[in-house]
Amino acid sequence: MTTVLLTGASGYIGKHIALELLNQGYTVRASVRSLSKSAEVINAVTPHLLDASKLDTRLTFIELDLEIDAGWDSALNGIDVLMHTASPFPIASPKDENDLIRPAVEGTLRALNAAHAAGVKRVILTSSNAAVYGCELPAGKKEYDETLWTDVNHPIGRGAYTKSKTLAERAAWEFIKNQAPEIELTTINPVLVTGAPLDNNFGSSISVVERILKGKDPMLPDLMFSIVDVRDVAKMHVASIKNDATKGERILAASETISFVGIAKILKSIYPSSKVKTMQAPTALVRLLSLFDGEIKSVLPMLGKPMITSGEKAKQLFGMSFIPVEVSLRESADYLVKNGFIKA
Repeated sequence: MTTVLLTGASGYIGKHIALELLNQGYTVRASVRSLSKSAEVINAVTPHLLDASKLDTRLTFIELDLEIDAGWDSALNGIDVLMHTASPFPIASPKDENDLIRPAVEGTLRALNAAHAAGVKRVILTSSNAAVYGCELPAGKKEYDETLWTDVNHPIGRGAYTKSKTLAERAAWEFIKNQAPEIELTTINPVLVTGAPLDNNFGSSISVVERILKGKDPMLPDLMFSIVDVRDVAKMHVASIKNDATKGERILAASETISFVGIAKILKSIYPSSKVKTMQAPTALVRLLSLFDGEIKSVLPMLGKPMITSGEKAKQLFGMSFIPVEVSLRESADYLVKNGFIKA
């Protein structure tokens, strides 16, 4: 029986990965920042399990912190695969960028050092499109793909979250190259992740859909988003374990690219009586509003840029048929309405 250490198991993506691992027959040792989160994960995945028998032996928990050494060596003892998804993800940039960068980079290296010491030879790391798109497209290239790396000095790349994901992924590849060449690393780089959460603790990603449904912004900025459904992200992580073609590869998880206004129009068509606004804001107005709203300020460098991201590599390596964006957005919205986060 293959045993997987899944870090960040209580996160929005982490819970979906835990579910996919269990449904595929893996034994999961799930790390959480506090063992009090264990029941939350169990309650989230249990209703969706194909087989809920012997769950207490198939899903166990361990307490780990990205910024503390204690526990990592014992956590990796007896593990076949490390699946490292834990990393901070706020919408607004923090006052001190190191509040994001330090745990992302140091946490990744803690996990890899422990895996190396324990003799774990397969690692799947959750990175991000943020480690790809913070650069200008080379001449003749129309889409962002896995050959591109974010430049942390670029206007887009120097945002705290973007920098944290870029530096963490680079640190991982450097560690494998220089200290642990026996480890076979795959990084999964999701774009904006949507789709119904498994419980009410869904974090920043679904908050974008919630913000639009609530009509928080009278007009919407000229932004493009590549979107992927959370179930596809989970499938790619788990399928990587046995897919030799993914070893040594970084792989974007991306279904389609759509504008902020396009997202709003889809949501408005689903819930016509909602407060969704579908008018695009003049860029000058967005810049003015950013002076008062950190969430808006964080996206200023991406205004007007066609952030088209390619999912072709995933299709080739996994045979992926991505869930359409409209389906994913509908299920996200339905979840928010059904669970009382939105009145529509």
